[in-house]
Amino acid sequence: MTAADRTVLFLCVENACRSLMAEAFFNADPPPGYRAVSAGTRPSVAPNPRTAPMLREVGVEPPVHPPRPLTREMDEDADVRVTMGCLDDASCPAHLRTHPLVDWALPDPARLDDEGFRRVRDEIRERVRLLGLELRAAPHPDRGAPPSAPSRGGP
Repeated sequence: MTAADRTVLFLCVENACRSLMAEAFFNADPPPGYRAVSAGTRPSVAPNPRTAPMLREVGVEPPVHPPRPLTREMDEDADVRVTMGCLDDASCPAHLRTHPLVDWALPDPARLDDEGFRRVRDEIRERVRLLGLELRAAPHPDRGAPPSAPSRGGP
């Protein structure tokens, strides 16, 4: 990472499916000067066993790190924050709701059959693609501000 890198932070509850897939899709073709990281508000011990095979099915390698907790440093260093639905979970830190962010409010694929998992994966891939296009069009958003008007979920 260089000082010029901007960070997109993808967050979900367990960091076992949705946010890992978003990180993998984003880092497979990041806009110049950007990189993605992911974390969970209550991380799982290991990725969902279907995450890696479902990513490889579409030619993308999963992140090499295990599920990890959201740290204050990750939160503060993020230029763009995207939540996958963790705003509705009790494990979501209250301060996160005050940050500019985009909430995709996607269902947890771990609770779905393989076809449902693929639908969520494909939705994440498309949203990441659109986010990348948006960041390429405006590569230097104000620090901490999402590239578009924030969409907040939860209370």
